[in-house]
Amino acid sequence: MRTHRADDDARPDTRVRLPRMPRADAASGPRTRHTEPDPGDVAHGPRPDDVPPHGSLTTTLARWASGLRHDDLPDRISAYATSQLISHLAVVRAGMTHPLGHKLVEAFGPPTGDRPEQAAYVMAALSSCLYLEDSMYVGHVSHSTVGVPLAFRREQRLTGERLLTAMVAANECAARVTAASTLGPFRGQTAAHAQLVGAVAAKLHGAGAPAAEWTDAWGLALAAPPWSLRRAFLGSDAKVLSASVPVRVGLDACRAAAAGLTGAEDILEHPGGLLAKVSEVPTPEVVTAGLGTRWHTETLSFKVHPAGAYVDAAIDCACELHGLLTPAEVDDIDEVVVRAARLTMVMDREARPYLDRERSAILALNLSVAYNVATALLTGGVTTADLTEPATADPVRWALAAKVRLEYDPELSRGLLSATAPLGEALRQAEERAEEWFRDFSGGRTAPGVFPRGAPSPTFEHATKAIGSRIEVTLRTGRTLRAERAHALGSAGAETRRNHRRIALDKLAATGAPADAVECLRHTASLDAAELDAAVRAVLSG
Repeated sequence: MRTHRADDDARPDTRVRLPRMPRADAASGPRTRHTEPDPGDVAHGPRPDDVPPHGSLTTTLARWASGLRHDDLPDRISAYATSQLISHLAVVRAGMTHPLGHKLVEAFGPPTGDRPEQAAYVMAALSSCLYLEDSMYVGHVSHSTVGVPLAFRREQRLTGERLLTAMVAANECAARVTAASTLGPFRGQTAAHAQLVGAVAAKLHGAGAPAAEWTDAWGLALAAPPWSLRRAFLGSDAKVLSASVPVRVGLDACRAAAAGLTGAEDILEHPGGLLAKVSEVPTPEVVTAGLGTRWHTETLSFKVHPAGAYVDAAIDCACELHGLLTPAEVDDIDEVVVRAARLTMVMDREARPYLDRERSAILALNLSVAYNVATALLTGGVTTADLTEPATADPVRWALAAKVRLEYDPELSRGLLSATAPLGEALRQAEERAEEWFRDFSGGRTAPGVFPRGAPSPTFEHATKAIGSRIEVTLRTGRTLRAERAHALGSAGAETRRNHRRIALDKLAATGAPADAVECLRHTASLDAAELDAAVRAVLSG
């Protein structure tokens, strides 16, 4: 696999196929600076009529997102955003129950604090510590796109409609930039630039800032994107700060831009810019493709288990088999074979060196197929309590985990890559540009015909995420039990499109959130600012 060089600004730009987009006319004069109005007087972001009709990627994205209104959102998109809000609040609450969450609150204060920047910071840390956060094509963006408008809801006097609109605007910006750079070393939780983009968009949409200010803030925020180190990410508690640090940088960039600091408006597409630096196969054209028709928000997958997305389907299978086994039969298990896609095996292999029973780093536990499958077979599920002692010190659990064996399943790999998320759409978008990258990424071991072909999707109304699993449990008596799933519960697809509100509500209710506040949030779009604030405060104060 090609190594990624961070220090070479002089590389040819042939790796970046730039869209033909003329720059704004420099002779048109300086951009008008924005004096932020009283947030209570801002019903919506302004229509950016004063911005030139053409420009850089950030200019084009800012013009569209800053003018987005709730009336512009199809009903299904507003509904997705409501479920995303409810589910994200559940993630934050769950994080507060874990020992890591206790330490974060001790260090940085509660997510209900009166300083919105600090509340956004700790909320992003809490939401990223368990691997329970939702994701979309592409990115774990909710740490910023939901957490930031939640933190600023009182200062900006956000109604339910304005909160949801800020979320969608930020979702679309963060997911698009992340999708344009996902074929490279930073994907999933390691793509910190997703939070930089999302934090700026969420904050400035709620503030009603003009498009020019968004462009400057993005230029400043993306000037030095955080660069995660796998050793720290997989082998220590540092992972819990992976979202909060870029959220804070993004909010600082907003303050700087409001005060008049300027950023590079071509920060995305320049040969020395973000896409060329954090991706091996940049696809800058996806940043602005289908604005207002190709909604990344409806690619949301809602997490049910605090585990890696590549492990979720295996947990679902193990939960099913738990119901078919007596306690005596669990003790009599001889072998557990988990058949999975290549990406599941890659993630499990990366985590294995950092597994050390109760001393394991939390992300190593999240990604371990053996630990999570053993836990689900023994208990019928995987919960927050399974990511700390005494569960992580249980010798019975680790003895069963030692009987778990992973096998490659080419059919599951083919299904994973034919779906929209996590990689299929990115590979189809890049076409022949991605073939060499994919060969390197898979170590040349992927079966022929697995690389997905076809045109990118014009909309995401039928988006899917298909990380499947097959499990076979063999007892010493010779009895064999099998279960399989083509995708995990809550993954993007027809089932989740029908049930995402119920999934989100069940997820929040399971954390013990006040029932009246949960019921109120079902109707977020109809809430005024005071009602929204009261419901959120009730949930986060529990």
